[in-house]
Amino acid sequence: MNTPDEMLSRGLLTADQHHQISAWIHHAKTPEAIMQMPAPLWQALSLASVLMNVDSELTQPPSFDLGA
Repeated sequence: MNTPDEMLSRGLLTADQHHQISAWIHHAKTPEAIMQMPAPLWQALSLASVLMNVDSELTQPPSFDLGA
């Protein structure tokens, strides 16, 4: 499941926000273009990311266990 879909399923984005964000990401060809997302959509995406703790793996020490 991709992140915007999960945000929608958890009720962190409305169906309209999900549709608009997904369309923006689909049409954006570069990370820079994604960053040009309209502020209200960017704010909704950012808040949903915080509530999902999307960046949590960046704050964890790396795991050197390769699943063995």
